[in-house]
Amino acid sequence: MRVVKTILCSLLIFSAATAAEKEPINALIREESPYLQQHAHNPVHWMPWGKAAFAKAKKENKPIFLSIGYSTCHWCHVMERESFENPEVAKVLNRYFVAVKVDREEKPQIDRYYQNVHRLITRRAGGWPLTILLMPDRKPFFAATYIPREDRYGQTGLLKLLRAVAATWRAKPSEIRKYADRVSRALRRLEAQGEEAKPAPINRRMEREFVRQAKGGFDSQHGGWGGAPKFPRAATLVALLQLSRLEGSDPQGMSMALRTLDAMARGGIYDQVEGGFFRYSTDARWRIPHFEKMLYTNAELIKAYALAARLTGKAEYRRIVR
Repeated sequence: MRVVKTILCSLLIFSAATAAEKEPINALIREESPYLQQHAHNPVHWMPWGKAAFAKAKKENKPIFLSIGYSTCHWCHVMERESFENPEVAKVLNRYFVAVKVDREEKPQIDRYYQNVHRLITRRAGGWPLTILLMPDRKPFFAATYIPREDRYGQTGLLKLLRAVAATWRAKPSEIRKYADRVSRALRRLEAQGEEAKPAPINRRMEREFVRQAKGGFDSQHGGWGGAPKFPRAATLVALLQLSRLEGSDPQGMSMALRTLDAMARGGIYDQVEGGFFRYSTDARWRIPHFEKMLYTNAELIKAYALAARLTGKAEYRRIVR
C-alpha cells in the first residue's frame, strides 16, 4: 500500500511539473508591475513598453498592438478573459502584431498621451482598457477601449478587426501609413495649440448654451445625466457651480448640481461606511455601485463638494469632503 501511495504522489508531482512547463510565459514575467504580471501567463507574446518592443516591430515590419489598463479595471479583466487568454486571438496577435502591455498606474504619461489619441480619432472620451494600433514607428492609426472577442453590442469583434488590419497591412500598407501620418500631424497641431493657449474671456452666450445643454440631458428625478451606467461627471458639476456665482447666470444650473450632489451622497455610489465614491453607478438611481474606487474620481468630487459647501454652507457637504 505504501508503494502505491509513493507512486501516486510521484505521478501527481510529475503532472504538476509538466503542467507548469506547458503554461505559457511571456516577457512580462520579469516586470515589477502586478498588473503586467497578471498577463505574464497569457498565450499572447506580450512585451513591456520599451526599446525592445519597438525594435522588434521595425525589424519584423509589424504593427504594434498596444493595450493599456490597470489592476482593478473590471473591463480590463473581461477583455483578458475573453481575448488575451484565448488561443485563437493569441495566434493572430503573435503572428501579425507586436503586442505591448502598459500599466497606466506605472506609466501615466503614456496613458495620458494615448487617451488624447483616442479622443482625436474617435471624437469620444477614452477609458480602460485602452486599445491602440500603431505603426512600427509608433504613429497611431486606430483607437478603441474595450473590444469584445466576437461581434457584439454593434461593435466589430477583436478577431475580425485584427484579421482585417493584418490583411490590409499586407495588401495596402501605404493606406494605413497615410492615415497614421494624418493623425500624427493633427496631434502635433493640438500640442502646439496647447502650448500657445491663453486664458479666454468669459463668454456669456457660451455660458447660457452650456447650461441649456445640461438641462436637456438632466435626470430631474434622480439627478445626474443619462441612464445606466451613470457617472458622477464632476467637471460638469463644478462648471455649473462656478457659473452660478457669475452675474446673470441661470440659477437652475446651481439647482441641477446640488440635486445631483445630494442624490449621490444618499446613494450607493457613496461608501456610507468608509466614505469616498465608487467610480460609477450601475443603475440610473445611484443605488448599486460598480465596486472600484478611483483616486481621480474622488479628487474631482472633493472639488465639487467643497465648492458646494462654500456656496451653500451645508454641513453635509463639508462632512463628505472631510
